[in-house]
Amino acid sequence: MELRWAKKLLLTGGVLLVPVFALVTSVVFWPGVLLKAYGWYMCLSQGMAVCYSHSGSYRFCYSTRGTPGGATPTLLLLHGFSTSKEMWLSVIKETHLLPLELERLCRDWVGQYLPRNLHVVCLDMPGHEGTSRTGAEDYSIQGQARRVHQFVRSVGLDKSPFHLVGASMGGNVAGVYAGLYPADVCSLTLVCPAGLVYPTESSFIVLLKELDLEKPIAPIPLIPTSMQELEAMLKLCCYKSPTIPHQFLRGLLANRIPNNNFYREVFLAIIGEKSRHSLQQHLNLITAPLQVIWGKNDQILDVSGAAVIQKALPHCQVDLLDNCGHAIALERPRKFANLVLDFHNKAKKQA
Repeated sequence: MELRWAKKLLLTGGVLLVPVFALVTSVVFWPGVLLKAYGWYMCLSQGMAVCYSHSGSYRFCYSTRGTPGGATPTLLLLHGFSTSKEMWLSVIKETHLLPLELERLCRDWVGQYLPRNLHVVCLDMPGHEGTSRTGAEDYSIQGQARRVHQFVRSVGLDKSPFHLVGASMGGNVAGVYAGLYPADVCSLTLVCPAGLVYPTESSFIVLLKELDLEKPIAPIPLIPTSMQELEAMLKLCCYKSPTIPHQFLRGLLANRIPNNNFYREVFLAIIGEKSRHSLQQHLNLITAPLQVIWGKNDQILDVSGAAVIQKALPHCQVDLLDNCGHAIALERPRKFANLVLDFHNKAKKQA
């Protein structure tokens, strides 16, 4: 009898040890896998569904939540260079699993993240994460804008105008998109956008000018190859470096390194002559209500760019954030979500 219970205990213990052993092994040996699993869990827990859309042989990957076609316009979010649709998870997050009516009552004190009744779409930009990789012609800013338009048509977002949000490289693409396809966009939010002539050069631009990018081995600060370079990149992107567990940093680096050649190709395309000032060249074509959000301590793209946009489009709304750098969605997700929602609602009322 005792022997039988001992066997059961050993068997139960073995079953329990399997997931524990798998977790420990992932943390130690495959931190990149662990990080992807965490991203998948976060996406699932926030009610986001990962989907694919095909247009000919080209594949788009995106995540979505909510139902299109309601009274409120869809929110289409475009991420920055070398990130993915997951960069928006901290902004989309739900603070409560409460009935919608109770959630509304609680917003004043819990912080207003993006509500569940809002149709949200986060796209992997061309070549990034699950979206097809082709070549440099698709990685230029206008090339990316054309691919985003192809995506919009493939999933039927062009049936009614949507609110377009873009950060950094995605901000450059979003601004160009709004200029090229004005009928698609009912309102526009640009977050620390690239593609301008900045009155003041940022630390990153100064650093970039010292590099000989024609050399294939020239280091690019936004394409780290070591933990030291990764930590330096985070310091450059954030006003205050986020506290990230060491194993997560290892996982982030492990997932980035296999893509570094691609990131380099994209980077050279977006700083090339045709793309470097794309947003500047399309500002006069933007007709949608415009919001500009910028961190005052941005070291990647100087906050003086906000004044450039405001001079070209005097009626735009400019929101500058104290003690905030380039990675606004990571550094100030609640504030960012509130600003976008307020503008989104105001633009909807004015439409």
